[in-house]
Amino acid sequence: MADDQTLGLTLGGGAAFGAAHIGVLQVLAERGIQPGIVAGTSSGAMIAAAYAAGFEPDDIERVARSFRWRAIARWSFSPRFGLLDARAMDDAVVAAMGFDPLIEDLPRRFGAVATDLRTRRAVTVDRGPVSVALRASIAVPGLLPPVRRGGALLADGGMIDNVPVAATRALGASRVIVVRLHAKWENVRMMRTVTRTTELANDPSVVLIQPEMEGMAQWTMSDAARLIAEGRRAATAALDAAERREDPSERLA
Repeated sequence: MADDQTLGLTLGGGAAFGAAHIGVLQVLAERGIQPGIVAGTSSGAMIAAAYAAGFEPDDIERVARSFRWRAIARWSFSPRFGLLDARAMDDAVVAAMGFDPLIEDLPRRFGAVATDLRTRRAVTVDRGPVSVALRASIAVPGLLPPVRRGGALLADGGMIDNVPVAATRALGASRVIVVRLHAKWENVRMMRTVTRTTELANDPSVVLIQPEMEGMAQWTMSDAARLIAEGRRAATAALDAAERREDPSERLA
């Protein structure tokens, strides 16, 4: 079955919580739903890049279960801009894909969302080496150094847009499956995100999937299996609900 070039997939950030995206991908594959466009932020960008490169969900799961943070970041010997050095990401991409491909050569349309520290705006990196795009999207200020690209200084996309639906649409998607890594303990400081989530839930062109992260580890992979299972549960529930309300001619698969 060919990819649907009008259907996009948006994967939000959340460090180890990103393992939940794998469960979502598994359910999509089982249902024959194949988005042709994918964008992500932070750990969501890492999973999105693997999907855009054509990796099967089960292969991504195998990598995730053995993942350690040292695979993408090491202690920096010149920690002026960050305690860690993210150039290990270059080696990780080569180890996974055999080389460091250009984004524009991937089988699926892909964008990694970062924040331009100079303008405080979201930037979608959709051209150039995959490793550079991922280093930019995961560069948490103070922890990982920003990435210079053109006239921009790029860092963690989640600072500005942790659920980059607009980026997915800009890449060409008219309908979008959105995966927001949700937690019941979110507080009033996150009200803007909560308001935006309500808008997404009411958008007929969006299927919103919200795995529940409460009680799971965000900075280690100790809960990877539970997170993947929760991604599967949330995706199944959201897609079932979408099918009940859709016109049969507009279904995702």
